[in-house]
Amino acid sequence: MPTRKRPAALLYPGMSQTDVLLRAATLEDAATLARFNAAMAWETEELRLDPDRLARGVRAVLDDPSRGFYLVALRGGQVVGQLMVTLEWSDWRNGHFWWIQSVYVEPGSRRAGVFRALYRETEARALRAPSCCGLRLYVERENVQAHATYESLGMSRTHYHLYEVDFSRRQGA
Repeated sequence: MPTRKRPAALLYPGMSQTDVLLRAATLEDAATLARFNAAMAWETEELRLDPDRLARGVRAVLDDPSRGFYLVALRGGQVVGQLMVTLEWSDWRNGHFWWIQSVYVEPGSRRAGVFRALYRETEARALRAPSCCGLRLYVERENVQAHATYESLGMSRTHYHLYEVDFSRRQGA
């Protein structure tokens, strides 16, 4: 298997070199991404994810860009935050909505601009992508702090409710 070159880290405008650096995640980040996803699921829903399934899910995105991509935030050379983008086709708009998912920032790096930098980089990439028609995310109803953060970035609550049937929770899945 050919070795993938690590993408250069992006410095978010207005930040010094000692602040948050951003880059696309690589296969080298898979274990960290899975660990962060497991921590996020526990913190937000008290849900314990199957580690093997989670690891395979993270690798599936890293191995196949058509599924989406992860961005990571670094401080002092260490990954301290992540965000995943997946695509949803909108026939009404003839374009993709970019869904922001798997957001996690390590507790020691929260309230320090890490998510804001990840979001702004995602927004900038989306604006440059001709097929992107907007950004979306879902958030726990009771996570008032997250609501305020998303609204401060210019996002607004929609009139839609989210429904699902989660086949992965069926016995034997």
